[in-house]
Amino acid sequence: MSDETTIQFDPHVHTAASHDARGSVADVLHQADERELAAISITDHDTVDGAQRALDIQHRYDVLVVPGVEISTADGHLLGLGISNQPPVGQSLVATVEWIRDCGGIAVAPHPFQRSRHGISKSLLANCDGVEVFNAWAVTGIQNRRAAAFAKRIGQSGLGASDAHRPETVGIAATELTIEEPVTVQRILNAIIAGRCRAVGRSIRLKTSLRTYATALTQLIRHRQRPSTTR
Repeated sequence: MSDETTIQFDPHVHTAASHDARGSVADVLHQADERELAAISITDHDTVDGAQRALDIQHRYDVLVVPGVEISTADGHLLGLGISNQPPVGQSLVATVEWIRDCGGIAVAPHPFQRSRHGISKSLLANCDGVEVFNAWAVTGIQNRRAAAFAKRIGQSGLGASDAHRPETVGIAATELTIEEPVTVQRILNAIIAGRCRAVGRSIRLKTSLRTYATALTQLIRHRQRPSTTR
């Protein structure tokens, strides 16, 4: 029988591969190592480029990389954990969850109850494998408390995450998992499905939040102003 251990895993982290984030994959992994996280998931917006790069260089760090992606569905944003395939974009949440599971991953609803951040509606949460009940960017905590209460009511696994868009915020919030050793990607996914997890950490300071949102807005405007190219 395998021994069990308790680890911290940040399941929602962005790199410069996301249009609204900054920081190289190396910087993100270095910060995760410094915070003594056992694992992180790189979940850039609609691309697995950052996750693939992290898998290529994870041997330089004492951090396990769980490949992932934050997918823009027709019903809001959705995290696919354990995913290394380029995702479909703009499909229904139900169809996207099915695609994630077909790829061997699990579907987690990020920042629900935050419609301004493309959180999915509570009527769809039961379709997911887990719910982000503590997002470090929910500064007031109101949305996090609503998410935690709803996840408990429907029996969903609750996760904590930094939703880092800058390397220095990686691991500020995370998910604590009770897991069998050795720690593997599949065992992390299994622990989440089994509900052997809880959210830990703290929220981003308001000043940091406002500065980051201003930077992200500028980057988004620049991204949308870029001329489209055809191949």
